[in-house]
Amino acid sequence: MTAPMYVLLAVALVCANLPFVGNRWFGVKKLPKKRFPHHLLELVAGFLFVGALAYALEAQSGAVHDQGWAFYVVVLCLYLIFAFPAFVLRYFWHGRNRE
Repeated sequence: MTAPMYVLLAVALVCANLPFVGNRWFGVKKLPKKRFPHHLLELVAGFLFVGALAYALEAQSGAVHDQGWAFYVVVLCLYLIFAFPAFVLRYFWHGRNRE
């Protein structure tokens, strides 16, 4: 693995977990209580950001390969697996009513 791949993995881990860490919407606007749709929207935005970064890194290193639908399904599942630790901490570990 090359250095850009390690950077991409680190960015993906951070972007997948950030929605579940704090109560700020996209890290800017403080919300009294972040609901699940806020988390989901941040998760999708992070996924799109990581995808754009991966595309840019691949284009920089050489030719961009065409991918089928199965590739994107696997990448989405891996991104959701990256988000699992913070999701569990937010919704299962701290209890239902504590934030």
